[in-house]
Amino acid sequence: MPGAFILVLFTAAFGMVFATPVIIIPWLFAPRNKTPMKLATFEAGQVPSGDARVHLLMQYYAYLLVFVIMDVVSIFLFAWAMTVTSSLMSALYIGVFLGLIFIPLGFGLHLARIKEIW
Repeated sequence: MPGAFILVLFTAAFGMVFATPVIIIPWLFAPRNKTPMKLATFEAGQVPSGDARVHLLMQYYAYLLVFVIMDVVSIFLFAWAMTVTSSLMSALYIGVFLGLIFIPLGFGLHLARIKEIW
């Protein structure tokens, strides 16, 4: 088990060693003069036209949050549940998995109904 932890530390150190120059080199050599062109707002590389104040509907925002959270949780929990070799234990772990997924999902939908998001 300590060997696996050493591999995790090695991977983290490797990431830090190779990410540090990517952050430091532009900070050292990038020009810092703020011109009006650099401070201007652009829309997909073009000069903006019209009013930027647009009403955006937030009715699907809660769906998005629930999906993103449940998607990541389900990937890791399902992979964990599939490592069990016994079919009875696997069924038990899948039941726990579904409980851990659907209980917070139901709570999130309950809160969305209370707050009248939908």
